Amino acid sequence: MPSGGKANVGNLPFELTSFVGRRHEIAEVRRLLSVSRLVTLTGVGGVGKTRLALRVAADSSRAFDDGVWLVGLGELYDPSAVVDVVLSVLNLREGPGSPERQLVEYLTARKLLLVLDNCEHLVGPVAGLAESLLRSCPDVRILATSRESLGIGGEAVLRVPPLTLPEPDQRSVVSGGLGHYEAMNLFAERAEAAVPGFEITESNEGVVAAICRRLDGLPLAIELAAVRLRVMSVEQILQRLTDRFTLLTTGSRGAPSRQQTLLGSIDWSYELCTWAERELWGRLTVFAGGFELDAVEGICAGGMTSDQVVDVVASLIDKSIVLREETGGAARYRMLETLRDYGTQRLQETGEFASLLRRHRDWYASLVLRAESDWVSSRQVSWVARLDAEQPNIVAALQFCLTGQNEANAGIRMAAALYPYWRVRGKLREGMRWLAQLLAVRGGEPGVEQIMALYVLSVLSGLHGDPEASAVYVQRGGALAAQLGDRTAAALMDDAAGHHALITRDARAACEHFESSLAVFREDGNVLYKIWSLLGLAAASDADGDWARSEECQREMLALTEPRDESMYRGWALWGAGMGAWRRGEQPRAKDLLSQGLQLARAVDDRTNAAGCIEVLSWVALDEGVPRRAATLMGAAEALAQAGCSPSTIYPNLLVRHDRCEEKARGTIGDRAFETDFGHGLGMRFEDAAAYALDEKGTTVTSVGPGSTTLTRRERQVAELVAEGLTNRAIAEKLVISHRTSQGHVEHILAKLGFTSRTQIAAWIIERRQGEQS
Repeated sequence: MPSGGKANVGNLPFELTSFVGRRHEIAEVRRLLSVSRLVTLTGVGGVGKTRLALRVAADSSRAFDDGVWLVGLGELYDPSAVVDVVLSVLNLREGPGSPERQLVEYLTARKLLLVLDNCEHLVGPVAGLAESLLRSCPDVRILATSRESLGIGGEAVLRVPPLTLPEPDQRSVVSGGLGHYEAMNLFAERAEAAVPGFEITESNEGVVAAICRRLDGLPLAIELAAVRLRVMSVEQILQRLTDRFTLLTTGSRGAPSRQQTLLGSIDWSYELCTWAERELWGRLTVFAGGFELDAVEGICAGGMTSDQVVDVVASLIDKSIVLREETGGAARYRMLETLRDYGTQRLQETGEFASLLRRHRDWYASLVLRAESDWVSSRQVSWVARLDAEQPNIVAALQFCLTGQNEANAGIRMAAALYPYWRVRGKLREGMRWLAQLLAVRGGEPGVEQIMALYVLSVLSGLHGDPEASAVYVQRGGALAAQLGDRTAAALMDDAAGHHALITRDARAACEHFESSLAVFREDGNVLYKIWSLLGLAAASDADGDWARSEECQREMLALTEPRDESMYRGWALWGAGMGAWRRGEQPRAKDLLSQGLQLARAVDDRTNAAGCIEVLSWVALDEGVPRRAATLMGAAEALAQAGCSPSTIYPNLLVRHDRCEEKARGTIGDRAFETDFGHGLGMRFEDAAAYALDEKGTTVTSVGPGSTTLTRRERQVAELVAEGLTNRAIAEKLVISHRTSQGHVEHILAKLGFTSRTQIAAWIIERRQGEQS
């Protein structure tokens, strides 16, 4: 792979623990990636496929100008949604037409690496997508992990072996005889983390080697065993593993030996748990992906108090059954898939699996409904973040609602309540798919929730570029509202009719529909519904040329949202108000309003609104006599539009105004300069584009590279010593730290800087010294 100029573009997670061994496999995977555009890592569960893939991806990041992107498929069970997950990871909003075509068009000119993780249950759709991308996107490479290969042409497959092990007759790790074996090193690393000061000595090396052999060198099993040193000696660990494996082999001779070994290790961990820990372990498997403490208390507590739940969760964390992660100031938890699968089997033995699934659905339905009712508030940003984090659980809850007619109504209420979230995240197709499936399953008499579903379907269909479907849903919803005689439901369908008229360019009819719905919502006092109709009326009035009415609606939206410290709709109102100020020639006022709107859009990651604000800021820059900045901003807005975030779906006249401003800019600076600056903006990441548009000081418009990477004080010391040519052992002696700690620092430095050799670290240090002296 030729080296590129960027690093750290993408979404790879930081390593939480040291990476041990695998040097041969890393080199081989990198070699395969250099000659094959699809490399699949296969192997038994727990062998470390994901960890190896992430390390190779991080090491290779500089070779891919447009980043390295991790697509986790372990929690996805809908084969038709594979492409949507990839779009979401790449921050692409859903656009009209085929999602696969949208993805191919986006990736055609990009140079990036996709890491498709946990493909074994989706081999067919993943293989089809991979083949399509590899045929159409010449600079895209794919690194997949799966328990079986994808089976398509051009695929290179590497079976990930267990960690290297010493033979039974080999001895003396202390003298260096066994120290190069990866399984031994991993056990030592994790044991030292569990029991500070633990070392492999002449007295325990044989026992540790026996433990690693019993576990067949499987990293997950070794880590589970090492953590038991908190309560046992290595001799006790070995004895229990020996007893457990004898029992397991007798009962399950048909299973492969490595699966027996891994199951035996987990089974043994389960036996060491208290009754309360075992019970909660099983119940926690109801969660898809991560979860938070309030969800555990609401779904899994059973007869435990909140304090008891906290204590048991803490115990499971201590025993490495549950992992704790910090996300945006909130503690979240998750389980490794192997441990989750084991817990699920145990839970099914209790007979409470079905009731727990329903409690899970009920709790997450309540969470979504609370988010909707609290949407127009200062807590909106945190609600968006929470719904982002809970997507796997929300999907699982909606999936449960498809299991029968009696469950579907709850699902429809839940899905309809997600409408504001789907809008801000651009997940139009996802919302349409869930609502259509739930309506197909639903039974019984028509209800208001059915009308709400048809309202959302109509609006989303229109935004997705399907006016025919939008019209069908308007007709069905309107008929049901009339049948029920529900005034609010009828107003909702009037609002939907307004959206349909707007996308079909009948601005006058759209205004009439929005005026009608708004009158009802003003009387009912539903702030969210009122904002929806005000937003529609503002856009329709703008399209109809009634700019005064449009700005009046923007002011009313601001009056509703500003006192409540809301972000999403206030951002939309500021965008519209900024356009009005620009139209009147009030450039400073327009810039201020648009900058406020962009800041709010960035806070909730509303890229459609952000694109609109950046676009109008380009017009302001042109009027201020900065045409090259205007061209760059136009390119940045176009990049967002290409990613499915086109603001012209809301304000159709935007395109006409853009064409006029582009023509003026080209006439001022010439086509060549315009194309150069436009292309500069087109290549910006969203974060850089927003910072550039806001004139934020100290921001750059390039990806973060090694020169800007921050090392800790200790890592900088180690890097300086590496540059002086010291070995890891010499560094350890110099800094009075263990050899293993020194090695870990060097590995972390390599990972942070995106380097693969000590020579690169030395060159980086020299470059930094020269920069500091100049």
